[in-house]
Amino acid sequence: MNETIYDAVVIGGGPSGATAATDLALAGHSVLLLERGGRIKPCGGAVPPRLLADFDIPQSLLVAKARSARMIAPSGRAVDMPVGEIGYVGMVDRDEFDEWLRERARHSGAERLTATFEKIERDDHAHPIVTFRRNRNGPLESVRARVVIGADGARSAVAKQCLPGAERVPCVFAYHEIIKSPERNTEAFDASRCDVFYQGRLSPDFYAWVFPHGDTASIGVGSANKGFSLRGAIATMRDDLGLERCETVRREGAPIPLKPLKRWDNGADVIVAGDAAGIVAPASGEGIYYAMVGGRMVGEAAAAFLKTGEAKQLRMARKRFMKEHGMVFRVLGVMQYFWYSSDKRRERFVTMCDDKDVQELTWQAYMHKKLVRAKPMAHVKIFLKDTAHLLGLRAATR
Repeated sequence: MNETIYDAVVIGGGPSGATAATDLALAGHSVLLLERGGRIKPCGGAVPPRLLADFDIPQSLLVAKARSARMIAPSGRAVDMPVGEIGYVGMVDRDEFDEWLRERARHSGAERLTATFEKIERDDHAHPIVTFRRNRNGPLESVRARVVIGADGARSAVAKQCLPGAERVPCVFAYHEIIKSPERNTEAFDASRCDVFYQGRLSPDFYAWVFPHGDTASIGVGSANKGFSLRGAIATMRDDLGLERCETVRREGAPIPLKPLKRWDNGADVIVAGDAAGIVAPASGEGIYYAMVGGRMVGEAAAAFLKTGEAKQLRMARKRFMKEHGMVFRVLGVMQYFWYSSDKRRERFVTMCDDKDVQELTWQAYMHKKLVRAKPMAHVKIFLKDTAHLLGLRAATR
């Protein structure tokens, strides 16, 4: 058996795994980054400016900057939400963005290996054995790790094997098609605008989207309804928007978790991050920023564990993340439960998005990734309006 021992083996090279691998390698630890390759996650690709600042991401990785969002109600009524002067919504292509992050990890000192994770084994020795194959019919290989980080996405094989109950995390299945963007802007497509469709015919329990990516665009939809045709919804959207003739570059689908796991570690030497930990924001489905924050916190917890040998250090990653972002996740979870349950409520939700207070606080929260507390009366006003809309005390349209 190959007795190579790494300080950390990171399984999965998406934003979370690549971030953890980079941070650990820069801290002087030996790191193996396992990435199976050949898979691009279906993702609208939206990132806030804070991500670029917090993680030293160059502007060159942005394929577009959206300056507004358009919310489309079941009736077809559209509400525009301009970002204003406080920032923009950056757009990345996951194909290029994720690979750049993996290469940064390699340049930082991590070893990259394209392989498929098989399982974690144990014997009489102190450290777990990570087994993998470099190709489908290749031989089983293995290395030892002082700590294993599972960043292998929703339905994580690492989480299923090491964390009880991980397989029961609720998921939305996302599907999108990357198309060549139209040559010019139209009423239905604007290269500087993100369009979000809150329509039961396109998604019975989530939403559909059209996000600009410069020369290309992401047309996608999410739903937890297993009987709902995601491909059919995209075909309907493309037909409705006059995008049916645009060249399709690629198609991608995958589950997206919408609830953080109750435990991220096994109490010994395994911890999960990113989608594997369930940290995708409810209601919005935003995952890239939270994946990278989670990856950094998991990397720091792993480094503390490697330094002290105390398994309790691993618990600090989830504790820190939930302290900083748990309230946002809870608010978004309640919002999704209430507003996405019927077209009548979706109509009222879009009406609420037409409110200037809602727009300002929404964009402030998005840019800064925390609930804005500077304007308490605005929160009171929004709460009262929200309650009135929910109870049907305000008209659904203006």
